[in-house]
Amino acid sequence: MPSPRSSRKTPSSSLVSGAAVAQVKPEDAIKWRQSGYAFMAWNMGRIKANVDGTYNKDEVIKAANAIQAIANSGMGALYLPGTDKGKGWKETRVKPELFTDKEGVGKVATNFVQQANEMAKVAAAGDAAATKVQFGKLGESCKGCHDKFRVDEK
Repeated sequence: MPSPRSSRKTPSSSLVSGAAVAQVKPEDAIKWRQSGYAFMAWNMGRIKANVDGTYNKDEVIKAANAIQAIANSGMGALYLPGTDKGKGWKETRVKPELFTDKEGVGKVATNFVQQANEMAKVAAAGDAAATKVQFGKLGESCKGCHDKFRVDEK
């Protein structure tokens, strides 16, 4: 899911990152975002294993922090023109609407970032029950993007 641009960026940092992104090949952008989502999925699985089994606060914190870092990394920059089709590690599953529904993308991206940030905060507190509740909210934020902007796997 693309993340919204941080309001804390300076104009010069935006220009540098924009110039760097402009040089990215579409297949690399697809690979990098697929890698980010695969890494987040692995960490979601780590949290799920803990909230459904024996709870290990330190493992949950590590996984939540990894998800938070990716959620706030600016992955939205990897949704370049020409990356609506093509192959990274595998064919992209992005729906064309992701590139045209800026308001809808903004809503799901903002919600995902908020839920990922809250997940890291709740995990740090160490309350297994609260972590399970927040994990559900984080999962729903993922589903919101998947339902609107991702083609189901065949």
